[in-house]
Amino acid sequence: MWPVKVSPRMPPLMRYFVLIALASLAAGCGYEIGQSCIVDTDCSADGSRVCDISEPSGYCTILGCDYNTCPDNSECVRFYTGAFANEPCQYGVSNGACSYDEECSLAGQCVPRAAEIRYCMATCSSNGDCRDGYECRKFNDGLGSNGAFQAGSMQEDGGEVVLTPGDLDDSTTQGFCAPAESTAG
Repeated sequence: MWPVKVSPRMPPLMRYFVLIALASLAAGCGYEIGQSCIVDTDCSADGSRVCDISEPSGYCTILGCDYNTCPDNSECVRFYTGAFANEPCQYGVSNGACSYDEECSLAGQCVPRAAEIRYCMATCSSNGDCRDGYECRKFNDGLGSNGAFQAGSMQEDGGEVVLTPGDLDDSTTQGFCAPAESTAG
């Protein structure tokens, strides 16, 4: 009978390098907030991020965020679902005309708190920081000559950055990548 050959084991140092290489590959797999996606697992394997397929080409995000809870290069943004014909109010003035279950939106309308939904959104300084079909939505300091807010502003097209309690959105607030109004669904 022939003797059985035992294969040599991988040297410990070699195993260490193989493990580092595998860990690096695994860390590189996963999308960042704002990247395109088709299914949730395109955004994270552990279920911590979801793919919002209502956005053009999908949008990797985290639902239900709060200030200071989104990953690097993203921020928490609130949107209000539905259309409201509520009382006008002045943003930044202690809820004024709004009832206890409403808050004053950037657009100057009292909106129900229950209609709020929050997403982590990719941050930007200009449209060039966002992927194709998306714009950098920023706070607009004033009305245009036509009496309306500028297209692409938070006030005109929606979304408000969730800031530390007591802080207000203003021209220093970081912008976020959102579908350009010409591509919004």
